Amino acid sequence: MNPAIAAAIGQLRAQSSDGVCAYVYDLASLQAHARWMKSCLPQGYELYYAAKANAEAPVLQTLAPWMDGFEAASGGELRWLHEQQPGRPLLFGGPGKLDSELAQAVSLPDCTVHVESLGELQRLARIAASASRTVQVFLRMNITVPGIRDTRLMMGGKPTPFGLDEDALPQAVQCLRENPRLRLEGFHFHLMSHQRDVAMQLELVQAYVRTVVLWRERYGLDVRTVNAGGGFGIDYADHANSFDWQAFCEGLRELSLPERHGLRIRFEPGRFVSVACGYYVMEVIDIKRSYGEHFAVARGGTHHFRTPAAQSHDHPFHVLRGDGAPTLLQEKVTLVGQLCTPKDVLARGQAVEALAVGDCLVFPLAGAYAWNISHQNFLMHPPPRMVFLEPGAVPPTMPASHEVALTA
Repeated sequence: MNPAIAAAIGQLRAQSSDGVCAYVYDLASLQAHARWMKSCLPQGYELYYAAKANAEAPVLQTLAPWMDGFEAASGGELRWLHEQQPGRPLLFGGPGKLDSELAQAVSLPDCTVHVESLGELQRLARIAASASRTVQVFLRMNITVPGIRDTRLMMGGKPTPFGLDEDALPQAVQCLRENPRLRLEGFHFHLMSHQRDVAMQLELVQAYVRTVVLWRERYGLDVRTVNAGGGFGIDYADHANSFDWQAFCEGLRELSLPERHGLRIRFEPGRFVSVACGYYVMEVIDIKRSYGEHFAVARGGTHHFRTPAAQSHDHPFHVLRGDGAPTLLQEKVTLVGQLCTPKDVLARGQAVEALAVGDCLVFPLAGAYAWNISHQNFLMHPPPRMVFLEPGAVPPTMPASHEVALTA
């Protein structure tokens, strides 16, 4: 385990009388990862961060130097990003935008709106005209790409609430021409998430570009940017088997799409950027046996860390041993939390060398779609501590507040 993570957990353990329950974020590794991702991209490509994955302020601050901007999927995220990263380019997407949220986007000088439907486009036109503001617009399109295999999280290419079908494009173009306050900057595509096939991802990007070039000619459009979304997949069981970003970027360089077509191409990943920086930590409270199976009950649960339930998997973990004599040796154990539901399971039937009450269960790959997607108020348990590790020296003590900043 990363020594800085282990040291932080040790400090938390020393300060806690009721057992450790915390998220620990390694911001130094997040910074290095973001820098590497940006350095791999060829000329003509942009990198935005989808804040829905993890919008904690220190995470955004760490990523800011390496991102061209940030993507919001709600009015709340848009407000938060504008507060935390003032003056940075923002993208506002997602279905079901309220008029108040569209007005908020219109009021921001550096915000581009990703329009999901004809009705939303018409509402945006009225709001922009009323505010006498010109708004940059992307049309999110739900197209079919022949030969593309499904993933388990398809966002398009079939009936979905996301984007406009291609047969709605003539009406959208007409609406844009009738409303000079709306300026079409490009098209947004995001057909699938959790996609780990590099060749298929390259094929998707090429299909998006071909489609936009065709639409430019057919409708006489002056669009310069294609947003190719995110969706780069993570293998939670074997992180080394996750999407190969470097190979993907090398493939992009060989295709030379921006140079050939006079386009910028934009990506907006979330999970792939931040997942590896976060660790969820639970201290074992009780170990019991039921109908021949062992259960370790730890402080916390899926109300803090919903990722295992959301992904329907047994999440990988490390055991950070304490001082107690092991209760289990070379046994299989199911790791559960404090909730009064049998669904509060983080990993089932997993082999451990040794485990005792007071040991800490450390779940890596908890930096995206983890705390922020959890049912945090269920049973009114207290929230986990939030620890952010910065480069430097570890201080001897940590403040007792919910959100703390550490160096490591």
